[in-house]
Parts: sequence; C-alpha cells; structure tokens
Amino acid sequence: MLPDLKLVIRLQEVDHRLADLAREIASLPKHIAEIEAKLVSHERKLEADRAALVANQKERKQREAGIQEHEQKISKLKDQLREAKTNEQYRAFQNEIEFCQKAIRGIEDRILELMSESEPLDRNVRAAEEALKAEKAQVEAEKRETRLRTTADEKSAAELKKERAAIAASMTPATHQRYERIRKVAARRGLAVAEAVDGRCNACNMALRPQFFQDLKRGDQILACESCQRLLYYNPPVAVEDLTGEPAPAPQS
Repeated sequence: MLPDLKLVIRLQEVDHRLADLAREIASLPKHIAEIEAKLVSHERKLEADRAALVANQKERKQREAGIQEHEQKISKLKDQLREAKTNEQYRAFQNEIEFCQKAIRGIEDRILELMSESEPLDRNVRAAEEALKAEKAQVEAEKRETRLRTTADEKSAAELKKERAAIAASMTPATHQRYERIRKVAARRGLAVAEAVDGRCNACNMALRPQFFQDLKRGDQILACESCQRLLYYNPPVAVEDLTGEPAPAPQS
C-alpha cells in the first residue's frame, strides 16, 4: 500500500475520533442542564407539597378555632335560654343553638377531611425530601464526572490534533488537499476513504469495473470510486498460513 494511502486512512480515523470527541464534549453540558432542570422540577414539586401541607395545617387551626367560637356562643345562648321570658325567645335561642351545633358538625367533618388529606401530603413531603437529597448528591457526582470527562476529552482531542497535523505534513499536498475536498462534501458525512470489498465500494456499495478493481489491487496509485468519488484502498485477504505461520491444510478429497 502506498505511504500516502496509509496516511490518509489514519487521517480519517483521527478525524472520526475528533468528531466523536467534539460531539461528546458538546453533549456533556446538555446532559448536566437536563439533570439540573429535572432536579429543579422536583424541588418545585416538593415546595408545592410543603405549601399544600402548611395550608392544610393552617386551615385545621382556623377550623378548630371556629369550633371554639361556636362552643363559646352556645354556652352564652344556653345562659340566655334559661333567662328567656317568652316562648318566642326560648325557641329563638334554641334555633341559634341548633344552628351553631350544626356548624360545629360541619367544621368537624371538614377537619376530618383535612386530616385524611394531610397524611399522604406529609408522607409525600418526607419521601420527596429523602429522594431530593439523594438526587442532589447524584447530580453533584455527575457534574464532577462530567468535568473530569470533559478535561480528558479535551486532552485527547489536543493530542489527536497534533497527530493530525503531523500526518498532514507527512503526506503529499495533493493527496491531503484531495482528502480534505472529499471529506468536506456534506453528503459524505466526513467519509472520504472507503475499502473495496468483493469488487465493491464499501461506502456506496457500487460494483467496481473489473479493470479498475485490478488497478486498485496493484496499489501503485491512489484511486477514487467512480461512483461516489471516495478514495479507495484494498486489503488483500489474509491466508491461513499467514496467520499461523504454517502452511494451510490441503483440501479434503
């Protein structure tokens, strides 16, 4: 294989790795923003549950105070009932007492409702506080891990950029320019070099002309796919004896 072709294959590997690192570096802040937004939504839900629990407790106190007011009023009405001079006054006081007693029963019913509502609210608040504590710790751990990963990715990217510059300087300007021109075509998604496998371009899957494929196999020039224009390389199949160091077994008759 021509030295320039080996270099251009490695250059593409480096470019792919750089692209992967760039995507990861860009995605990490987005991931942190997502988990922080989720944390904020959970904090707001907890605040809403706390506010609902406080409102529940406040209303219960108000209702209990209302019962006391009605009981005090009933006590005064009973004193007035004993001092009533006429039947009309007696019935009026009785009606007011019954009205207050009915109001007390209504308030007691409401207090029971508030108590039944407060129990799940209190459980939810306690559970949410524990979950939020664990989630905050997890978010902080992920943020630390993200900072470390970003630093490592940036270091790797810097090293790869140095290698890329060295590779580009080692190949002929014409080959480098040709590679860059093909790579930057948007439709190729950065794939400028492809392998020829079984007489086909492995990128566009188009069959190569037999003579063109033979020229490619000789490896004495850099050729491009006649269909997609990507630079092509050919890796000859490895014989069994090349892998084991021993001759391949004779075929069974």
